[in-house]
Amino acid sequence: FTEIYVPGVGEAPVSICGLEGNGILVQTVRSVGALTDYLFKMREGDLIGIRGPYGKGWPIEKLIGRDVLIVAGGIGLAPLRGVILEVERNRGKYGKLTILYGARTPSLLLYRYEFDRYREISNTEFLLTVDHPDETWRDHVGVVTELIPMAKINVEKTIALICGPEIMMRFTVKALEQIGFKENQIYLSLERRMKCGIGLCGHCQVGPYFVCRHGPVFPYWLIKKYFWVDEI
Repeated sequence: FTEIYVPGVGEAPVSICGLEGNGILVQTVRSVGALTDYLFKMREGDLIGIRGPYGKGWPIEKLIGRDVLIVAGGIGLAPLRGVILEVERNRGKYGKLTILYGARTPSLLLYRYEFDRYREISNTEFLLTVDHPDETWRDHVGVVTELIPMAKINVEKTIALICGPEIMMRFTVKALEQIGFKENQIYLSLERRMKCGIGLCGHCQVGPYFVCRHGPVFPYWLIKKYFWVDEI
């Protein structure tokens, strides 16, 4: 992730959602607060600050030769988009790709313009769900964990990557453990209010770990003790 700031307005952490072939980092911003609202009002050529990248990302090297399961909720698809594009670019390195993605409404689904592209990646299963459909919705209705039994997952061969609201990630971990996933097969991206980005301010501390420095991506076995504790 990087820290994006506007002098006199504020600063916020934003995940990296892709790397273009020319070396440009791609980031997705949703208007949800003072800083991001201001960003949406800016014009091309206006000055913003970016520092980073910080933190640890998805364990790409551990995915080589394995099936990859992506479970995303809401804006949680943004940090996982880079993994999807990596599998697409280097298809022969990875096994089956399964993408399970859910949001509250169809309008809140990210990257809808890329969905056909995801479906065209060879050996890929892509399932969608929303909590509250509109009249045009033709896919599943319900929470994202309901997609897990619908997907064809070879548990022994699969590494699971999860990102979304914390309550969604908790239920996803439970659902994966119920079908046989072990702790070392699950990775989570935690969201905390990261200020400094280098583990000094303590705003993002989870147990002995700092999300900005030791994460935001953690193997489940490492943070299991703290993951189920509210307000930590």
